[in-house]
Amino acid sequence: MGGGFMGPKGGGGGGGGVGYPGKLTSSVLISCVLGAMGGLIFGYDIGISGGVTSMPTFLEKFFPSVYRKEESDKSTNQYCKFDSQILTLFTSSLYLAALASSLVASYATRRFGRRISMLVGGLVFMVGAILNASAVNIFMLIFGRILLGFGVGFSAQSVPIYVSEMAPYKHRGALNNVFQLSITIGILIANVVNYFTAKIEGGWGWRVSLGGAAVPAIFISIVAWILPNTPNSMIEKGELQHARDMLRRIRGVSDGEIEAEYNDLVAASEASKQVQHPWKNLRLREYRPQLVMSVLIPALQQLTGINVVMFYAPVLFQSLGFGNNASLFSAVITGLINVIATFVAVFGTDKWGRRKLFIEGGIQMFIFQVAVAILIALKFGTSGKVTELPEWYSIMVVMCICIYVSAFAWSWGPLGWLVPSEIFPLEIRSAAQSITVSVNMFFTFGVAEVFLTMLCGLKYGLFIFFSAFVAIMTVFIYFFLPETKGIPIEEMRVVWKRHWYWKRFIPNQDHQVNGNSV
Repeated sequence: MGGGFMGPKGGGGGGGGVGYPGKLTSSVLISCVLGAMGGLIFGYDIGISGGVTSMPTFLEKFFPSVYRKEESDKSTNQYCKFDSQILTLFTSSLYLAALASSLVASYATRRFGRRISMLVGGLVFMVGAILNASAVNIFMLIFGRILLGFGVGFSAQSVPIYVSEMAPYKHRGALNNVFQLSITIGILIANVVNYFTAKIEGGWGWRVSLGGAAVPAIFISIVAWILPNTPNSMIEKGELQHARDMLRRIRGVSDGEIEAEYNDLVAASEASKQVQHPWKNLRLREYRPQLVMSVLIPALQQLTGINVVMFYAPVLFQSLGFGNNASLFSAVITGLINVIATFVAVFGTDKWGRRKLFIEGGIQMFIFQVAVAILIALKFGTSGKVTELPEWYSIMVVMCICIYVSAFAWSWGPLGWLVPSEIFPLEIRSAAQSITVSVNMFFTFGVAEVFLTMLCGLKYGLFIFFSAFVAIMTVFIYFFLPETKGIPIEEMRVVWKRHWYWKRFIPNQDHQVNGNSV
């Protein structure tokens, strides 16, 4: 069973519990890496949106009031330059659709398997990309975004669960973090695409940018079609022998050596079948720790302000006085830093643990968000008017944002998806993951919807606003999140039983289903 968590730090290393034998086989490595590439569609959309909304021809066609405001009033308050509810609806509508679809995806993931949800996500996302690329009016544009959102919702629901169930527990953190890595790669690719499509003569480059989303969608659809199902999913569907064969293949050990893990998976599945209403069971006292984490971790992840920087990066940099090309290039730089820094999480999560990266990343984000606020305040003040931004000053702003992004990339970015996906028992796993995705998308939608208005109203204080949440969530992690490194996913219950606070919610019985001991 897992390591001890007796003090208020909730710390202590994991890995002191049941150790299932298993290797990092080529089969599991390929399955997990390809499966985790489902994050490409999410990342591409985050990166593409801000770049497209900074292209004059796109604004002129779909958001003429914003275009006229930008073109006719060069002295306007930089903070309020892009403040438009319709413009923010274009960006944020995807996340509202993803929220709704994740609830449907919960049933599909449990009933039909993880890879079917991934396949549906890829296909729906592809249709949305085609609609966006061929849009002739705002209705087509928003409807396409909604379909993209449905695709993201299905993928975000199924991919982290798929990888967590396939991966050996000793390598679960690294393999699951490939999902976040693929998100960052998608963002970087989108930033590069935007940089070059903005230069296309004739003003139709935005169609290439939006239509390019079909490429990762096709890739994900093909991958989902050829990937094997997880042993957990096979057992849930009654395919016991296939599940046993798959477990032996992905662990790379003999039939006898997988016996303990296989028996635990079967027992977890039997307990899961007795749960007729997983959504209702989530309210049981024994699941209180997981429920709290499934809500607060994704909510706080978005309240770091990271998506403000990532999907509004070109608009943000343009508002700070960068030219159009310079703003797109600066977004490419932040995207590249995002990818590189995520490798720290991929290789360090299973070595240093989740808590250390969470806390270090939180402290670093806080410091450099405050630094960005100070730099903007000194140059723009409260009026938002600046005649010229010196090159060295621009570089300082970009550097601070890059250091902030790097901290997120190795902490709250990947761990915000990893930790919720690995702490749920099988009987509530799909439902709880839906809550994680729904909360994530709800707060992403909320932040996207109000960001430009908040930038106009709070000015540089917006970065102080987000830094306050970074401080709060770092303290929360320090006291309330136990270390989950090195704990088999079906043995995760022990970390809550040994935590100084959460142990009061966990009954002494080995397990409860629908309120009854099993």
